[in-house]
Amino acid sequence: MKKDVVAGLGEIGLPMQKLLSRTIPVVGYDKKTKLINTKKFKKFENYETEILHICIPFTKNFISNILTLAKKFKPEIIAIHSTVRPTTTQKLQNKLLQPVIYSPLRGVHKRKNDKLQAHKKGIYFDIKRYVKFYSIKPNIPKANIAAQKFSKRLRSCGLKTKRISTPVTLELAKILCDTSYYGWLITYSQLTDMIAKQHNVDYDEMWSFSEEIHKFLGNRPKMYPGHISGHCVIPNLELVQNQTLDLIKKINTKYSIKNSKTNYKKYTK
Repeated sequence: MKKDVVAGLGEIGLPMQKLLSRTIPVVGYDKKTKLINTKKFKKFENYETEILHICIPFTKNFISNILTLAKKFKPEIIAIHSTVRPTTTQKLQNKLLQPVIYSPLRGVHKRKNDKLQAHKKGIYFDIKRYVKFYSIKPNIPKANIAAQKFSKRLRSCGLKTKRISTPVTLELAKILCDTSYYGWLITYSQLTDMIAKQHNVDYDEMWSFSEEIHKFLGNRPKMYPGHISGHCVIPNLELVQNQTLDLIKKINTKYSIKNSKTNYKKYTK
């Protein structure tokens, strides 16, 4: 018998564990031992690990932490679901014999006024809603076998999957086409709100000019100005280290200071 292991039982790991447990034995592992179901962990202790699912936050010790986990659980395949710095998957693959798959999550961790835990609503719902993109370095041994096993595992849980050509493409896509793009849209709303206030102009009335254009062309989205918080948009900027994208953080700080006494919308992605 074999099992899967989910490493990191936070906002990503818990819903992944819940999802995967629908079809196979899955145990969760976390540096905070109180989060581990010790009874279940011990029950499947002697089962071989087929896929090690990485759901820990990216830090400077990310690669060394995964190497430690790989040594502990000896998986056939390693799948990274965390948002990481571009080329991280390649660097890990260079240090490991097991195939390394990159498959970041898409979705919102917690929705507004959501008093339920993340694995009951929010990201769990979004994991099932969105196609699960994944990628693996194509020219490594058993790459296609590993890709097929990973895709089959997710599809058995009711997910749709799509393979991308290279891990770095997907690493960049997660940051540039998701969190930073979202941040850029909010940044523009912050800028237009600050300029509108300089002229004593109503923000919503001003933006009504673009409503029909967006309706017909779909390229003038109106965002509501607010402070960007949470642990996705702003922290992920550090992973690409681009001066232009850093304007998102700078303008967000400026906007927050100017509106410190205003009850504005908060973006917590």
